[in-house]
Amino acid sequence: MPELPEVETVLRGLAPHLEGRLLLAAVVREHRLRWPVPADLEARITGQHILSLRRRGKYLLLRLDAGSLICHLGMSGSLRLLPADTALRKHDHIDLLLENGQALRYHDPRRFGALLWTPDPDQHPLIAGLGVEPLSDDFDGARLHALCRGRSSAIKQVIMDARLLVGVGNIYANEALFHAGIDPRLAAGKLSRPRCERLAAAIRETLELAIAAGGSTLRDFVDGHGSRGWFQQTYRVYGRAGQPCASCGGAIRTLRQAGRASYFCPICQRR
Repeated sequence: MPELPEVETVLRGLAPHLEGRLLLAAVVREHRLRWPVPADLEARITGQHILSLRRRGKYLLLRLDAGSLICHLGMSGSLRLLPADTALRKHDHIDLLLENGQALRYHDPRRFGALLWTPDPDQHPLIAGLGVEPLSDDFDGARLHALCRGRSSAIKQVIMDARLLVGVGNIYANEALFHAGIDPRLAAGKLSRPRCERLAAAIRETLELAIAAGGSTLRDFVDGHGSRGWFQQTYRVYGRAGQPCASCGGAIRTLRQAGRASYFCPICQRR
């Protein structure tokens, strides 16, 4: 599933080519995504300009003259900028046609993604309840310490809770906890302020490195121009159960937390 670095990679690749462009039409071949594509989507967007592209958590927000489109890539979705006459593939569900002869094409084999219309994205139910952005100036060790205070839940579950902190998916939670030297099972409320400082810095650094690498491509992910990410080549713990830790040589362990796989080094990551 595309996480924050993958969505940010798509944003940075597409924004220079989309901002200021005029939308001529929408071609919807499949309305049945995670939430139905609005039946009047074409009427709402035709003749509007794309004023800006931004990200909130794992959502892409396309601000138009009279509202915004909310896009979520789901498990296997992608947004690519292509010549409008590019031959269709199976699961090419939506084209947003631009005045320069290109199309922003939404492809989603599993149909777990979404493309929705809203007059105000910040008030939309999918967006309004989201937590702090980990790459923003609002996030630091003090903020993380405040979020953790009094919580008995495991720290990995807390930093993956989008109501508290957005966009830190399973891959990057595992990697950040390793770099901070924190056991994923540790109760969040037991983290001291200095450990929260280390973890906040590790979360930011992990996400920034992943963005610089174009995100992770484990199966389906490609950016807005069809390129795969390569951050998966640098994983220190994720997906490496039984392999030696690159730092201490001990074996990487795995366990299940809230239905997700956690990977950690029991020597480097202490409670």
